[in-house]
Amino acid sequence: MDEETPTTDGGADQLSNPADTHGLDPVVRRADEVDYESTDAAPGLRKGVLVGEDEGARNLAIRRFTLDAGASVPKHTNEIEHEQYVLEGEYVVGIDDEEYEVSAGDSLFIPAGVVHWYRNEGTEQGAFICAVPVGDDSIELLDEE
Repeated sequence: MDEETPTTDGGADQLSNPADTHGLDPVVRRADEVDYESTDAAPGLRKGVLVGEDEGARNLAIRRFTLDAGASVPKHTNEIEHEQYVLEGEYVVGIDDEEYEVSAGDSLFIPAGVVHWYRNEGTEQGAFICAVPVGDDSIELLDEE
């Protein structure tokens, strides 16, 4: 591929212009260095940023979420895509008009603007890694119908 040919990130014709990270120092974060915060929109959902802008990441952020047994996240959309990898537990992920039971080892791609939600009907905590582009994200909660 020559220098004039744009590259894609694997999405549908989305051009990528990654920030240059040459010359940055590598970062290793220990598990006990990550702070987890509860989210206002969903009691029982906690988020920890494993690697993000504060650690020097310029293109992607990696976040870890935990979803308590019995907890749910309401229908919402995001302005950025999500790539997720389920670490533990079993829970339901709704995407558009479909519901999927997911468990450890499953992966998901949720495009920007797609309605999605989570529901943990089990007795065990669920947890997943979520990789997203660095930058602002607008989350819109949707009214339940």
